[in-house]
Amino acid sequence: MKKIAAFALLATAAAAASAQSSVTLFGVVDANVRHVKNGDNSVNSLSNNGLSSSRLGFRGIEDLGGGLKASFWLEHGFNVDTGTPSDASRYWNRRSTVSLSGGFGELRLGRDFSPTYSTFAAFDAFGTNGVAAADKFNSTLGSGADTGTRSDNLVSYFLPGSLGGLYGQVSVAPEEGTLGKKYAGARIGYAVGPLDVAVGYGRTDVAPVAGEDTFTTAILGASYNFGVVKLSGYYQRNQAGDQKLTNVHVGATVPLGSGLLRASYVRADLEGRNAAGANVDANDADQFAIGYVHNLSKRTALYATYAVVDNDGAAAFAVAGSPAMVAGRKSTGYEFGIRHSF
Repeated sequence: MKKIAAFALLATAAAAASAQSSVTLFGVVDANVRHVKNGDNSVNSLSNNGLSSSRLGFRGIEDLGGGLKASFWLEHGFNVDTGTPSDASRYWNRRSTVSLSGGFGELRLGRDFSPTYSTFAAFDAFGTNGVAAADKFNSTLGSGADTGTRSDNLVSYFLPGSLGGLYGQVSVAPEEGTLGKKYAGARIGYAVGPLDVAVGYGRTDVAPVAGEDTFTTAILGASYNFGVVKLSGYYQRNQAGDQKLTNVHVGATVPLGSGLLRASYVRADLEGRNAAGANVDANDADQFAIGYVHNLSKRTALYATYAVVDNDGAAAFAVAGSPAMVAGRKSTGYEFGIRHSF
């Protein structure tokens, strides 16, 4: 009841503030019926986030005059099946930022996506959601880096949107006494008409691994929309100590009826030696995925997705974390769900 009352109070405050600025309540509710088989173990479940991540958020913007604007964005992730937060340690886990923007671009402060994650996520045919998500291969290689998807304490600068298709972001985050959080990264891209291409690089300070105290990731991604099909892909290289993980993603989306047919292939290639000195060259994986999204309206969609991960050596990538994965075995999963946004 206290949380409901808090939301009601916040919504009332938002309505009152709208007389001076624009404040929006928004969200996504996504649930699905899912089957996963990891090795010989399988589970049926009511799950979440097969098409989009479930969330509840508030965002607002105030016109300060002279082309200058102030804004905020607070976004909470939750599990539809249980009603619990998707991150028990942070309430506004998805995003909590305040910004100042104008003709110079945007200065943004707070927890947000790291620019390196945004670089490859833009080119995943499945949008990094569901059993087919490619970000399951975005491993930090046991380095302890806490910046693979989002970063706390992020200070970011974004280029203005008036540069003829050129876009970019530079971000830094202090350690604040916690290893794995000090981050510096950037991305720059060019998007005009059917073409979008971007590169990104990030570095995180971590505890020493094989004499190295940094985790790095570099990405090159691109997409081209031919109308009848949109092709996308990216090349990603993660490194910690002597370990190097190379991910290659190729995807396609095809307008079909009132929906979208999606397909992708991911190759994950690990090489080097881990912190224990063991050779990891044989620990590779391949993922094949296909799915369809049927739009009932602009805000509501039904979807179906199938994915299979074939692990080699001691690789243990899985389409979903439950049931427990057995190294070197196959992981398969399919889901049927509904997503509603507001």
